[in-house]
Amino acid sequence: MYGWRWRRNPLRRRTDVVEAWTVLGVAVVLCVGAPLVGTVAARWAHDEARETATQQRAERHRVRAVAVAGPGSASVLAGRQHLYRVRVLWTEPGAGARTATAHVPAGTRRGDTVDLWLDARGRPVAPPPGAAAVRQHTVAVWICATGVTAGVVLLARTAFHRTVVRRRLVEWERAWARTEPEWTRRRA
Repeated sequence: MYGWRWRRNPLRRRTDVVEAWTVLGVAVVLCVGAPLVGTVAARWAHDEARETATQQRAERHRVRAVAVAGPGSASVLAGRQHLYRVRVLWTEPGAGARTATAHVPAGTRRGDTVDLWLDARGRPVAPPPGAAAVRQHTVAVWICATGVTAGVVLLARTAFHRTVVRRRLVEWERAWARTEPEWTRRRA
């Protein structure tokens, strides 16, 4: 569609050449630049997520707790997995037996043993993200950064195209203003 704009011909205008170069530049940015921006953002996000996971693993510790009540109200916390709030009991060295309300997987019954993550103050918290969560976060950031970059490039291309079309119409008006008197005299 834009190939004719590269060849020399009497109908080619400066705006045609500019638009052809713009289309080539946009294609290169979409094929190379957007994935590159996504990769840089994903690498940064991966490092940040891994550092956060490492920090949370250092700050939190896991204990084995026993469910002392049946399932309570359901909530969706970890993706599609339904978790229930249940009263749990565990023993900490030096602190004795403790109880708290914690989120446990569906199907947990009274007397079942569950893993419970505690922060430095001994409060129940979510488990630190694992390698799969870090990978999912990295992929999501890559997709978003690549998509946003492509969207910005395409929006800029659309705005530029509208400007070029307006300028082309002005050039055509000028050309017709010069040519029209010759055409009307011939008909008269």
